[in-house]
Amino acid sequence: MSSLALTLVLIAAFAHAGWNLLAKTAEGGTTFVWLGAVAGCVLYVPALAVALVVAPGKLGAAAVGFMVVSGALHSLYFVLLQRGYRDGDLSLVYPLARGTGPLLATIAAIVFFAERPSPLALVGAALIVGAVLSLVTRPSQAQEAGVVFALLTGVTIAAYTLWDKQAVGAQDVSPIVYFWGLGLTNTLLLTPWVLRRPERIRETWRSSGRQVLGVGLLSPLAYILVLFALADAPVSYVAPAREVSILIATVLGATVLAEEGLGHRLVAAGGIVLGIAALALG
Repeated sequence: MSSLALTLVLIAAFAHAGWNLLAKTAEGGTTFVWLGAVAGCVLYVPALAVALVVAPGKLGAAAVGFMVVSGALHSLYFVLLQRGYRDGDLSLVYPLARGTGPLLATIAAIVFFAERPSPLALVGAALIVGAVLSLVTRPSQAQEAGVVFALLTGVTIAAYTLWDKQAVGAQDVSPIVYFWGLGLTNTLLLTPWVLRRPERIRETWRSSGRQVLGVGLLSPLAYILVLFALADAPVSYVAPAREVSILIATVLGATVLAEEGLGHRLVAAGGIVLGIAALALG
């Protein structure tokens, strides 16, 4: 894994943990997800315009098809994640979702894409996944639903990671153009559902407008950086490396949200850092 790809992934990790903290503290469910998607599309119009002029990549029916499918997967991802946060702690739902996703993505990349990471990289991936899963303690009965939705979120993470790797790799679509297209699809798919209760749009904006803008800025930034990394490095390296965000989210959950278990979770997060180092060297 190149130093450039690793740098992009690490910056993305900070942005990703940040927007998840905002999402955890927000209200509105699907309406919040929709508002965040709208904000992302609006805020990134300038970046889209530059990308279309400078380096649009291959744009055609295949590219649009990839964006539409990815937008549908991301819609499901955001809704499941927000539902998980309703019943579970940030430091419970986030590690489960982020641990399950790269584990499945790495296995699938090896099986279906014939990727062959080095032994050291595989050790790093195993360290990351093991440390992530060890962060999860036995949840209380009140948080069991959060665990279920976190695991389902992990499945969608694996699905869109593998799908998007093909779009920015084999299809050579610009990451910025690609993410804006899937964001637009996400918005359009959720619009009929949100318009069933239009009064909730104003309510959600009033209660969580700051979080909406934060997610609209940080969520696209985090994934656009990951897409650039995927264009330069294999899925089996990028997917596990993203999980350094677990360390960041764990600290945020304990310090900002006053969640318990910081000591054990920081030790496990140290395993993630060692895994990242193994991936970089591998």
